[in-house]
Amino acid sequence: QVQLVESGGGLVQTGGSLRLSCAGSGLSFSNYNMGWFRQAPGKEREFVAAITWSGGSTNYEDAVKGRFTISRDNAKKTVYLQMNSLKSEDTAVYYCAASLWAGSKDTTRYTYWGQGTQVTVSS
Repeated sequence: QVQLVESGGGLVQTGGSLRLSCAGSGLSFSNYNMGWFRQAPGKEREFVAAITWSGGSTNYEDAVKGRFTISRDNAKKTVYLQMNSLKSEDTAVYYCAASLWAGSKDTTRYTYWGQGTQVTVSS
């Protein structure tokens, strides 16, 4: 059974930092491209960042470029999202997902999803 389990969310003040982790099991993790998405209350799920299976290429939503960094450790079957200079508009549930398509921003291209972790940024 495939599982993606996110952790690291929480409450942080504006300007602060958090690092999210997503641990995979039950899948050949190093074969999958990984993505982070987020969903705020009343809004659709949106793309945040993606990384290829090797970690050699990344892409980001414009609103997080320069503040967020996606990385992965295939030996640990884990993908990370380092979030710096957090803003109130970053408040959302953050999801990791696995895809056979590289760098996709389309949720339908992702096969497996985690349960999400809440990030709340207070001003």
